[in-house]
Amino acid sequence: MQKYSVNQYTIENIVNWVKSGEIAIPEIQRPFVWDSTKVRDLMDSLYQGYPVGYIISWRNPDVRLKDGTLSMGKKVLIDGQQRVTALTTALVGQPVIDDSYNKVIIKIAFHPVEERFEVLNPAILKDKAWVHDIAEIIKPEFSTLQFVRNYQEKNPDASESALERNIQKLKSIVQRPIGMIELNHDLEIETVTEIFIRINSKGVVLSQADFAMSKIAANETYGGNVLRKAIDYFCHLAVKPEFYTHITENDKEFIKTEYFTKMKWIRDENDDLYHPDYNDMLRVAFCYKFKRGKLSGLVSLLSGRNFETRSYEDAIAEASFLTLSEAVITFMNETLFKRFVMIIKSAGFVDPKLMRSQNALNFAYVLFLHLKEIRMEDALIERYVRRWLVMSILLGRYSPLS
Repeated sequence: MQKYSVNQYTIENIVNWVKSGEIAIPEIQRPFVWDSTKVRDLMDSLYQGYPVGYIISWRNPDVRLKDGTLSMGKKVLIDGQQRVTALTTALVGQPVIDDSYNKVIIKIAFHPVEERFEVLNPAILKDKAWVHDIAEIIKPEFSTLQFVRNYQEKNPDASESALERNIQKLKSIVQRPIGMIELNHDLEIETVTEIFIRINSKGVVLSQADFAMSKIAANETYGGNVLRKAIDYFCHLAVKPEFYTHITENDKEFIKTEYFTKMKWIRDENDDLYHPDYNDMLRVAFCYKFKRGKLSGLVSLLSGRNFETRSYEDAIAEASFLTLSEAVITFMNETLFKRFVMIIKSAGFVDPKLMRSQNALNFAYVLFLHLKEIRMEDALIERYVRRWLVMSILLGRYSPLS
């Protein structure tokens, strides 16, 4: 049985869906990793009428709310976020988050005589022959007639007919079709997860953690977008303490949250024995609080999945986000984190080069947090965690996280 349909939509449709929230592109689902020249090339391909590939989406399951009504799920991009994000920043002027977590707008310039695109730079800003930002031309209120008059005043040798033709061709970019593969609405989340991790992006297979993080960041109702920032920021600070200044200067809302209060200490931590990335942090938090290992289960719970009735309920989604938030805050706890690192060192792992398995470290932290939660004596906790970690490294059998 076919699990998808293929439809054609205009670029304008796609961009409007992003603006209205019909398509969920979380603020920092994954930082925008395209080089600016790729955005330029995408604009040129659309202008030339070249195909730009398919995007793949899946509509979240409808969730039953507390009042008994159903909330229709948004479309979630499974593949194609970079292209869609490039369209919204170049054609609409929406900011994107770069790999340093800065908000930037990528402006693409256009030469209406030579029909060339370039990323805006200081030299082009001084050149009267260039349109500095194509987003201005795409706006509905843009007047081609007025533009031609103004342009010819500055560039008297330019052909009026050629200018009109090329500007109209540029404006028509938003009417270009783009193919969308839409996964069936009633697919089980486990199936969507399997499809997701089989899709290659730049030759790298996307992980279940990527899908889970996309799900987290897309939910603003229960603070998933802020939770996603907390996970990203903590991992970033663990590697680059100077990133702290960026957060305080550029994310005033986040610094008011409990997450920020709990993570501030990491900027002064110089130990590099355990530097978790978002994949590690998410797996530890999920396994610790939910007592499960497969992240496809987390996606189901955050979607509100009731495993008995096979329906989706708002109350389950709300509780799952709250539990995950508590787990992330516990993960970042200064006392617990530092105590765990001390236990690792006491087991003889004093240098990161001695640690052959990140998953062994992750599950050791899960064990440590669980034993602390049941209030086992500290001496026993240290003994069990040390022994478990050493044996897992030696035997290569360490966790259900692998």
